Amino acid sequence: MRNFKSFKEDFPIFKNVINFTYLDSTATSLKPQTVISKLVEYYSKYSANIFRGVYKISEEATKEYEETRTVVADFINAKTENEIIFTRNATESLNLIAYSLGREILEKGDEIITTVMEHHSNFVPWQQLAFENGAVLKVINIDDDGYLDVRLEKVITKKTKILALTYVSNVLGTINPIKEITASAKKINPNIIVIVDAAQAVPHMKVDVQDLGGDFLVFSSHKMLGPTGVGVMWGKENLLESMFPFMYGGEMISEVYLDKTVFKGPPHKFEAGTPSIGEVIGFKEAIKYLKTIGMDNVRRHEKYLTLKCIQTLKSRFGKNMTIFGPADIENKGGVIAFNFGKYHPHDIASILDEDGVAVRAGHHCAMPLHNRLGVDATVRASFYIYNDENDIEKLVKGLEKVKKTLG
Repeated sequence: MRNFKSFKEDFPIFKNVINFTYLDSTATSLKPQTVISKLVEYYSKYSANIFRGVYKISEEATKEYEETRTVVADFINAKTENEIIFTRNATESLNLIAYSLGREILEKGDEIITTVMEHHSNFVPWQQLAFENGAVLKVINIDDDGYLDVRLEKVITKKTKILALTYVSNVLGTINPIKEITASAKKINPNIIVIVDAAQAVPHMKVDVQDLGGDFLVFSSHKMLGPTGVGVMWGKENLLESMFPFMYGGEMISEVYLDKTVFKGPPHKFEAGTPSIGEVIGFKEAIKYLKTIGMDNVRRHEKYLTLKCIQTLKSRFGKNMTIFGPADIENKGGVIAFNFGKYHPHDIASILDEDGVAVRAGHHCAMPLHNRLGVDATVRASFYIYNDENDIEKLVKGLEKVKKTLG
C-alpha cells in the first residue's frame, strides 16, 4: 500500500491552496482528483437525465447512476441494492425516516429514545416528532469520560418504538458499541426500531449493516471524499416496503389515474424527481478510492494521528489544554474537541487560519452535548487520510501563536 504521506498528491486543493493544513474533515472531506474527474466526465460526456431517455447518453447516465447503488450496497454489506436510498445528505435521510416511518408507527404515549451526544440532525427530528405526536422523548446521558450510559433496561420499555443514536460522536469521537447496544435493545423490546447515524463512521472504518443488526443506517457522500448533495439511507427491505413515500413526483410512480396512484417499490419510491446525478456517479469513485486503501488501514492511520496529537497537545500545554471524549484510542474516532486556556474557540480558529490551519469552532451542531459538558463551544480538529505528523506540528505551532497573541 502507498505511504499515507503520498495521498496529498491526489487532492488538487493542496496544489491550489499553498501551505494548507486541513483539520475539518468531520464537517466535510476534501475530494481526490478521481472524484472530480468523474463529475466532469458526466457533465461533459453523458449529461442527460436518468431513466427517462431511450437514447445512448441517457442510458449511459442511468447505468453509471445505478452502479453506484450496487457499489454502496457492497461497501456496507446490504442484502440488496434495493435497500440503498439516495438522498441529499444524512440529515435528509434521518428526516425521511422520521416522516415516513415515525409518523406511521408512533402514537400518543409511545417512546422515542436518543442520546445527548447526537448531532442536531439525529435529535431535532425526533424531538419535533414527539411534540407533534404526543410521544415521549427520552435522552440517554453520558459519563464524564464521554461514554453513553448503556444500561438500556432503565430507559427501554414495551412502549419504546424508536432508538436513534450515533455510531461515532462528531464532537467527542466516542465510538459507540452499536452491535451490543442493538442486541440489548432488541432483547428488551424485540419490536424496537434501531436507527444509526453513521455519518462519522462509514468514512473511517468498516461498517457492516448485517453484523450491526440495526434497522436503518444513514451517512453522507461528502464526508467520505465524495461530492456534496448525496446522502444514503440504508433500511431493511421489509420496512422500506411498508413505509409511505417521503415526496411525490416523477420516477417514483408506477401508474397514475384520476382517482388513484400506484407507487414503485424501494428504492425508487423514495427518490422523487431528478436527483444529483453527476454527484451520485462521483460518489462511486470515492468509494472505489477508499477501497483501494482499505478501511482497516484508514482506521489505523487515524488512530495513530489522533493519539499522537492528543499526547503532543498534553505535553506542550499541560493543564491549559482540556480535551473532551474518551481517553482510550480504541474507543475514539479521529476527532479531537478541546478548549485551550481561557481563549475563546472562535479566536483560536481565526488565529490558526492566519497560518493556514483549518479547524472548526463552535458547538458543532451538538448544543445539548455542549450543555452537558458545561461549555458554550469547543475547538475541533479532525483527521483523514491526507493528514500526517506535519499537520499536528502546525496545529501546535498555531496554538503557541494563540498564546503569544492573546496573552
